[in-house]
Amino acid sequence: MTDAQKFLNDLKTSVRYVVINICYGGFSLSGRAETAYRRMAGITDPAWHDCDVERDDPYLVKIVQDLGLAANGSHANLKVVEIPGDVDWEIAKYDGNEWVAETHRTWR
Repeated sequence: MTDAQKFLNDLKTSVRYVVINICYGGFSLSGRAETAYRRMAGITDPAWHDCDVERDDPYLVKIVQDLGLAANGSHANLKVVEIPGDVDWEIAKYDGNEWVAETHRTWR
């Protein structure tokens, strides 16, 4: 079973994996992780940046799980969190420290 197939199966069983940064600074991938992601996803565009990747992308999740601390970019401490697969979610943050929040309505 490929990682993408596992990801889709997990969604069916109500599990989703999301990558967040759990320290102040901000989300970023190391050069090694970025190279691995480009290779896995088939990205050749030199203008691509790690901030363009969806945080629940199965390739990103696999790379962070496999590389561990070596996946962290500068000022980042990446973690894979598990959330219910049917939740409408977003990344919330304060000074680069992130968490997954359920999306809700907001007015100003």
